[in-house]
Formats: sequence, C-alpha cells, structure tokens
Amino acid sequence: MGAIEDRDWRMCHRCGEAGPGVRDRGRIDLMARLCEVCWNVFANEMAEADGATAGPRAESDPDDMSWIEPPTCSECGAAIRLYPTNYDRWVSLATVELPAKDVPERFRWRLTKLPGRSRIATDVVAVRVRGVDPLPSDPVVPAHRMMCVPDWGEP
Repeated sequence: MGAIEDRDWRMCHRCGEAGPGVRDRGRIDLMARLCEVCWNVFANEMAEADGATAGPRAESDPDDMSWIEPPTCSECGAAIRLYPTNYDRWVSLATVELPAKDVPERFRWRLTKLPGRSRIATDVVAVRVRGVDPLPSDPVVPAHRMMCVPDWGEP
C-alpha cells in the first residue's frame, strides 16, 4: 500500500499529469490533487454553476487612514459582502441571514471559519449549501443576486 501512495503522490487526479505543479487544491481540503490547468477548469466550472462571479475585494493600503466604504452592487447599489469561496473564487452575498425556507436552494450559502493552519490569509470562506438540506429554520446567507433588483431608472 505504501508503494501505491508514493507512486501517485504528485499525479493530477483529473488528467494524470505528474510534476511539481500538482498539489492539494482549495481553501478547505477538497481531497483532490490537481495540476494548475485542471484546477482552473474545475474552479471556473464550480463558480459558474454557483454564481460565484464577483471580483476579489480591493486591497486596502495599511497606511491609508480614510474611511473604507462597504462594497456595493453595481446593478442595484445595495450593500454586499464579498467572500472567497472554498475553490478560490469570489461571491457576492447579501448582508443578512435568512431562514433556509425563504431562500431557493441555488442561492444558499454558509460562512465557514478556516482552520488556523491555513496557508491562505483569510479567516472566513463562503461554502454553498448542498447535499444535506438544512432545516427550514436554519439560517443561510443568500447570494446577493437573489435579492438584487437593478436600478434602471424611472420608466
């Protein structure tokens, strides 16, 4: 068994490529070892399916003493929360939690704290709620696109 483990230690689980670029991927251990190309394909497919198409938060200058405004939606102007996903993409979430019964399945997210040993310099990630449905009263964070009403002006 040890020989099998050593042999595929640096092999991509998707394409079989071997090399130093193959490593465990994701902010939460996904138990997948992928090369850079396969990881980007996989993460982009997940992001498209989940609606995680937001850009990352703007980096603030530590010496800048000006007020930092919360991010807003470019469509409706509402305040949003930007969080990284467990597959290294970003999602815009609403600023309130709602009971799961009020949020359609495709818009349900939860915020999860990362373990302290993470190499990524962030402490919270957004994880899509799937697999086991939450109880109707369980709080979930809806994706902002569920609540977004574009401000197109007066009719």
